[in-house]
Amino acid sequence: MSTLQVGQPAPDFEMEGVVGKEFKSIKLSDYQGKWVVLFFYPLDFTFVCPTEIIGFNDHHDDFTKLNAEILGASVDSKFSHLAWISNELGELHFPLLSDITKDVARQYGILIEKQGISLRGLYIIDPNGTLRYELVHDLNVGRSVEETLRVLGALQTGELCPINWRQGKETLGKG
Repeated sequence: MSTLQVGQPAPDFEMEGVVGKEFKSIKLSDYQGKWVVLFFYPLDFTFVCPTEIIGFNDHHDDFTKLNAEILGASVDSKFSHLAWISNELGELHFPLLSDITKDVARQYGILIEKQGISLRGLYIIDPNGTLRYELVHDLNVGRSVEETLRVLGALQTGELCPINWRQGKETLGKG
């Protein structure tokens, strides 16, 4: 298991994925200078996972306004991703990446070795490549896109943000 912690450099990676309807190689370092929201989900063609992917897709413009890129990943193949997009998910505004080797899920500390799948891990990485936020859920519980946007906005203020802080509200100033 990884000992990855907030405040450390996020492990760089390169994964093949589906961008639109095409296969493309994506590296974390391709996004230097932007905020990255990287989320792992257990498997394609399941029940909770499409609700999360569609939720992030529906809020793509909100992330773009915050200078953030979304990357989704699972241990499925790029071919499985393409079939799922084509048959069920529809047009996505962000890549779905294939961690077929399970190396990235292992580096990020969310691989369930016995099952060969990842937990629902979500990571916010700043423009300098530093891990600023991580959240790991049980397989049965989907994540909140709104909470991800709230935390991303709070991190971008560079200030202390109280409980339930929202964009446009006062912060507590510099820490």
